[in-house]
Amino acid sequence: MVIGVGVDVVDVERFRASLTRTPTMRDRIFTPAELDHVATKFDPVLSLAARFAAREAVMKAMGLGLGAFGFHDASVRIDDAGAPHLIISGQAATLAVERGIDTWHLSLAHDAGVATAMVVASGQP
Repeated sequence: MVIGVGVDVVDVERFRASLTRTPTMRDRIFTPAELDHVATKFDPVLSLAARFAAREAVMKAMGLGLGAFGFHDASVRIDDAGAPHLIISGQAATLAVERGIDTWHLSLAHDAGVATAMVVASGQP
């Protein structure tokens, strides 16, 4: 059963400017594994913007606002086939259990200067 759906979009150039202005933001928002994964990309900011959108989409799918849990509590892992998956831990995992969420579906995209994430949370409320 679908419990919630969250969608978020990020303006890539605005996000790039934020990362440039506040370099420590990368480590505060993204896990070391995520930063390692995007390090070899032609433009890592595209992937980082999509991952930031995923975090906000997770909060929206749970019916929560920004700040409901730490940024490292929701991260993105890419499997061997190239598909993105959410890794939910810490306070985000606790909140998910409280809401009956046991399965996450994630889609990421970036095009024309915008990064997008869609999250579907499912389970038994």
